[in-house]
Amino acid sequence: MAVLEILTYPDERLKQEATPVGAIDDEVRTFIADLEETMDAGPGGVGIAAPQVGRFQRIVIVDCSKTRKPVPNHGRLFLINPEITQWDGMVVGREGCMSVPDYTGNVIRAEAVTLKALDLDGNEQEYHCEGFEARAIQHEMDHLDGMLFLDRLVSRRNDLFKRKVYQKK
Repeated sequence: MAVLEILTYPDERLKQEATPVGAIDDEVRTFIADLEETMDAGPGGVGIAAPQVGRFQRIVIVDCSKTRKPVPNHGRLFLINPEITQWDGMVVGREGCMSVPDYTGNVIRAEAVTLKALDLDGNEQEYHCEGFEARAIQHEMDHLDGMLFLDRLVSRRNDLFKRKVYQKK
């Protein structure tokens, strides 16, 4: 396994749309293991998407189980070709990103989402996620469409904040 380099804003590759994963083979599983190691080596992030390391496939890892408000959550999710099928409610919340290490910002997201995705064995799974986990999934899935939280700020003037210190593990 390897820790991969994280692309950071304003790298234009972060605007690139990811393509669906075809076969989930050993090469894809090895990449996902590297992506997981990269997330775990980072400064306390709860998710990572393949485009953040320059691989433009629809792969996301999210794990909110170690946050201050871990309930409810599904533990570590490996989401391949994820698709949100339902949204409920809207709420403003503060977000940060490993690809935008110097800033955080207020973003409107759905309070709850239902999604389907393939797991590491290629089986379709369905998840209903709420609260912070729903926010994290929406944030990571935005990377698959070439979007950053900066693109969803409530207001560029009032809702973008210089990060004082990036949380270290």
